[in-house]
Amino acid sequence: MKHGFIKVAAVTPKVKVADTFFNREQIRKGIETAAGEGAKVIVFPELCISGYTCEDLFLQERLLTSCKEELAKIAEFTKGMDALVFVGLPFEREGKLYNVAAAVHDGEVLCMIPKAFIPSYGEFYETRYFRRGNRKAVSVTFNGKEIPFGTNILLKCEEMEGLVVGCEICEDIWAPDAPDISHAMAGATLLVNLSASNETVNKDAYREMLVRSTSAKLIAGYVYCSSGEGESTQDLVFGGHNMIAENGTMVAKGQRFLSQTVYGDIDINKLRMERRRMNTFACGHSEDYKVISFALKEEETKLCRSFSCMPFVPENKDEKEKRCDEILSIQSMGLKKRMEHTGCKKAVVGVSGGLDSTLALLVSARTFDMLGIPRENIIAVTMPCFGTTDRTYENACRLTEILGATLKEVDIREAVTVHFRDIGQSMDNHDVTYENSQARERTQVLMDIANQVNGMVIGTGDMSELALGWATYNGDHMSMYGVNAGVPKTLVRHLVRYYADTCGNDQLMGILLDVLDTPVSPELLPPVDGVIAQKTEDLVGPYELHDYFLYYMLRCGFEPEKIYRIARLSFAGQYEDEVILKWMKIFYKRFFSQQFKRSCLPDGPKVGSVAVSPRGDLRMPSDACVRVWMEQIEKL
Repeated sequence: MKHGFIKVAAVTPKVKVADTFFNREQIRKGIETAAGEGAKVIVFPELCISGYTCEDLFLQERLLTSCKEELAKIAEFTKGMDALVFVGLPFEREGKLYNVAAAVHDGEVLCMIPKAFIPSYGEFYETRYFRRGNRKAVSVTFNGKEIPFGTNILLKCEEMEGLVVGCEICEDIWAPDAPDISHAMAGATLLVNLSASNETVNKDAYREMLVRSTSAKLIAGYVYCSSGEGESTQDLVFGGHNMIAENGTMVAKGQRFLSQTVYGDIDINKLRMERRRMNTFACGHSEDYKVISFALKEEETKLCRSFSCMPFVPENKDEKEKRCDEILSIQSMGLKKRMEHTGCKKAVVGVSGGLDSTLALLVSARTFDMLGIPRENIIAVTMPCFGTTDRTYENACRLTEILGATLKEVDIREAVTVHFRDIGQSMDNHDVTYENSQARERTQVLMDIANQVNGMVIGTGDMSELALGWATYNGDHMSMYGVNAGVPKTLVRHLVRYYADTCGNDQLMGILLDVLDTPVSPELLPPVDGVIAQKTEDLVGPYELHDYFLYYMLRCGFEPEKIYRIARLSFAGQYEDEVILKWMKIFYKRFFSQQFKRSCLPDGPKVGSVAVSPRGDLRMPSDACVRVWMEQIEKL
C-alpha cells in the first residue's frame, strides 16, 4: 500500500456444478493463497459458490439456502485476514432471484452488489432465473445482519487514500450504460468484475479490448475474473480468462483453460494523479451511492510488476520501429508547416557529428523531400573549435555529403580567441565561460548565415538536455525551430538507429552507426590525444537515469521516494543504489534551477506524453523551489 500500490488477485477455482461444499473449500484455499501472496483485493468468478451453469437448479430452494450458508462460512474464514474479497452467488430478495457479488472482509459480508444487465441472447438465458439489480442500495438481511444491496455501492479503504472499489458482474461491462461508468464518476479508482464468460473463437481478444479500454476511459484499475474448469460443458466451455488492467495497460493476464490465479499491482496514486491532470474527468460522490468503509493494514506492497529502464522506448521491436517512424513524421511535419508558413526555402543546421545534430539533419532531409525542395538547400555548418575531434568532424562532413546537403565550414577558433582577449578570458582557464563562449559563437554564426540565405536555423537540442538545463543560454539553447525539443536522449539513439536500419544506403548506415558509437559530448574542452575528453554523462549523469526520473516525475507525478524505490528495481545489477541516489539529487536540483532556460524555448513539436514546453505541458515558474523534493531525497 505504500506509495499507492495495491496488490490485487483474480482467482479462478476449479468448481463442481451445484456442489457448494466443494466450491466453498476451493474458494477458501484461493483466498488463503492469494492473501498469503499479499493480495489486498481478491476477486472470484460470477456465481462461484454454486457454479454458473446450474440452470434450473437455481430455482431450487436447497441450492439457494446452501449458497447462503457457505457464504457465511467463507466470511468467517476471512476473520483476521487483511483482504477485501468478492465472491458470487445467487441470492433471493423479496421473492426475486438476483445474481450477486458479495463483498467480504474480516469475517463479515459488507454488502451485496447485484448484476445490472441480465443477458438473454445467443447462448445466454439468465432472465429465466435472475432479475436486473436495483441501482440505489436497499437493506437486506444476511446472517442476522442488515447489509446494503444494490449496484450503486462503493467500498472505501480508510487507510489508503484514493482506494475506492466499485463492482460489476460480467455482462455489465458489455453494456453501453455500464455500472463502471457511474462507479468511476462517483469516485471508484478500482473496478472489479466477477464474470462467467464462455469461450468462442476470438472472443478473448474482444474481451481483452473491453477491459483495457474501460480502464483507460475511466482512468481506473480493473480486475476481471472469469469462470473456468469445472463448469458444465454441456454446451459451453469456460476458459478462466483473468485480466488485470490499469489505465489502458494490461498489468497481468492469465493463460486461458488453466484456472489460474493472476496477480497485479495497481498504482492508485498514479490513477489519482492522472484524474487530477485531466480536467475533463469530473468525479464526485453521487447522492445515489452508498459508501462502505473497510480497513487494511498499512504496509509496503511487494511489487510483482516491472518498470522499464527506458520508459520512453518500447521494448517490442515492431512497436519501437512504429514509434520511431511516427516520431520522425511528427518532427518532419512540424518543420514542414513552419517552413511553408515562413516561406523559407533553406534551412541552416549546425552539425557536430553528434547524435542530436545528426537527427536534426535527418529530419531536415526528410522534410525537404516532403516539400519537394532540393536537399542542397540545407546548409549544414560545421564549426570546428578547441574541442573538435577528427572523428566527429569527419562524420559531420561525410553525413552532409551523402545526404546531399550543402556543407559549409566556419572555423570559430580565431573568433573565440579574439572574444576571449576582448573580455579578458585566459585561454588556459577552461571554465564555464570558456565553454559557453564557443557555444554562443556557433549560434551567432548559424543565425547570421540564416540571414544571409533567408533561411531558418534548425535547433538540435533534445528534451533531456532541456530538462537538465544542459544547454548554453542563448547558445545551442536557441534556434528558430527546435525539431528535437520533444525527444528524450534515450529515444534519440533509437531514432538514429532506425534511420540507419531503414535508409537502404550502406555508406549512410556506416556513418550513423559510428555516430551512435561516439560518446555524447559538447566538445567544448580540448581533446586528449585526439580523443574526446569531455563526456557529458560523466559530468551530468547517465541519460537513461535522467530520462527515467523525468518520465516518472512529469508523466506519473511520482514523488522522489517512489521513483527511487522503482528505480532500484528497474536498474538492479546495473547501478548501485547510491549511484541512483546521487544522480537523482543532481536531476532534481538541475530541473528546478534551470527552468528559466525552458521558459523561453523556441517553438518545436511535442512528440510524446512528456514535454517541457512552457506553452504546453510544463507551466512552471522559473523561481520554483526544490526544497520540498530534496528534503525527501535526503532522507532516503
